[in-house]
Amino acid sequence: MTSEAEIDSLIDELVSTFPPSTTDPVKFMGAQFDAGLAWAHFPVGLGGLGATPAEQLYVLRRLSKLGAPTAFARNVIGYGMCAPTIVAHGTDEQKQRFLRPLFTGEEIWCQLFSEPGAGSDVASLATRAERDGDEWILTGQKVWTTLAHEAAYGLLIARTNPDVVKHKGITAFLVDMHAPGVDVRPLYQATGEAEFNECFFSEVRVPDTRRLGGVGEGWNVSITTLMNERVSIGGTVPPRGSGLIGEALKIWKQHWTTRRDAHALAVRSDLMQAWVRNEVGRLTNWRASDLRKAGTPGPEGSVAKLAFAEENQRTSELCVNLMGAEGMLYGSPYPQVRPTESAMTGGDMRKAFIRMRANSIEGGTSEVMRNIIGERVLGLPGEPRNDKDVPWKDVPKS
Repeated sequence: MTSEAEIDSLIDELVSTFPPSTTDPVKFMGAQFDAGLAWAHFPVGLGGLGATPAEQLYVLRRLSKLGAPTAFARNVIGYGMCAPTIVAHGTDEQKQRFLRPLFTGEEIWCQLFSEPGAGSDVASLATRAERDGDEWILTGQKVWTTLAHEAAYGLLIARTNPDVVKHKGITAFLVDMHAPGVDVRPLYQATGEAEFNECFFSEVRVPDTRRLGGVGEGWNVSITTLMNERVSIGGTVPPRGSGLIGEALKIWKQHWTTRRDAHALAVRSDLMQAWVRNEVGRLTNWRASDLRKAGTPGPEGSVAKLAFAEENQRTSELCVNLMGAEGMLYGSPYPQVRPTESAMTGGDMRKAFIRMRANSIEGGTSEVMRNIIGERVLGLPGEPRNDKDVPWKDVPKS
């Protein structure tokens, strides 16, 4: 275990050798990775110190106060989902090759799980990978892929054996998003942005050295990714009074502080209830992050993700309501644009209100989260599954 004093010493040395205000961000983050301060809870030599998740949070908070750069918003999928999965399932060569440029933001990553016919039930996917000597040939379609248009690599799961049950015949791959046969097309949202994409794979060749985990073990790989995704989306610990609730407070101060009528008092009550809910969620995530052990998060991450999605929607709606008639005037930047960062929260609250509709879908729908909580946290009986013991090829397709 690394002591706080040792971590402080490493941080002090990093910022004195590479001052954040004058050092190229990529160079700074490369040095941060080499010092073990990228993901302090990762193993030594892989951007970590073998520390605890709580110590990793300490590193993040301290470096943030010192003005350290980050590529998180540009590489949110890589940071929160792909990196932990590569550490858990990758070969030594894969870890050495991919983790450092992922952290520095030199290589953006995307996650290629959902398909037009396999959304909530990801295991029913139809994208196939066929072995051809030392390579695999990928053919199929993925959808709702965040920032695929910016990505250098993608973590993809495909069907490699249609003769076994759907969860058993899946294999994971690390795919070059600029390889011949990869076609990324925009999916424009109601905000006017195309943060999401649909991706087509037409006989894309992937070396077997880019297979992540064993053949047929892709479901275990995907579970690691999904659990980290839910923690990444819902388990962050922002500063007190920041994010959407911070924006709600700003709007209230601009429009409501001088009013003492009954309606204003009711609005203030709604605001305070929202503040309490956001603060309870923030402190719960803080406690869970401090207690979480290194490794694959458990199903409890679904609780945080569910709460995050629903509260974001409620708070963004409150922001629009606080704005009054002005809240209806969303000046969308049409013509449509392609963002370079994931827009989870913040910015124009009218835009945020529209964007937050996706929170209860992305990273697993709220309905799926409730199933996971019921079955894996509370121990309730699972829903009937008629295809549980049926080979994938024999399962009726829509």
